Amino acid sequence: MASIVKVMNSSHFTNYRRAVVHQIIRTHWNKDWKPGPYPKTPEERVAAAKKYNLSPEEYEPYPDDGMGHGDYPKLPDTSVESRDPYYPWDFPEHKRNFGEPVHVHVDMYGEDRYDVSSKPRFSLAQQVLSFVGVVGGLTALYYWMDDKRMFRPVLPKQYPYKGETHYTFEPST
Repeated sequence: MASIVKVMNSSHFTNYRRAVVHQIIRTHWNKDWKPGPYPKTPEERVAAAKKYNLSPEEYEPYPDDGMGHGDYPKLPDTSVESRDPYYPWDFPEHKRNFGEPVHVHVDMYGEDRYDVSSKPRFSLAQQVLSFVGVVGGLTALYYWMDDKRMFRPVLPKQYPYKGETHYTFEPST
């Protein structure tokens, strides 16, 4: 036990822990990005724009409709997949830079999720028509073939002598 304590108190582990703690303290936490109250004055709008690294001209908050977005900026709906894959991003797996505000619905616009800029291969009318055609065709086929049931062709059991019992489950006497 003493050797474990000695190893844990060695300078190698202690310096590593200090580095991690220092890294955590000097970076932004969620509380730093938590939206504040909705800006009502121009000074509050400028302060909120500065908080989210935006210029006051491009800063526009979400409307104060009770959804709780506060002073968070209303960013355009662009998905991660439509961003340039060859740009040297700070976080290439998310295609974003350090300090860049993320969309309110960032969980929906990830690279493996919904892409707002993609055009569907088929229009909504074509999709609905295909679905109704397939389901309607199968339903029509089912009702048209309902009276034409198929069975395995078998004849009745053939016994050597009619009217004679060939087996019984009664105990023999």
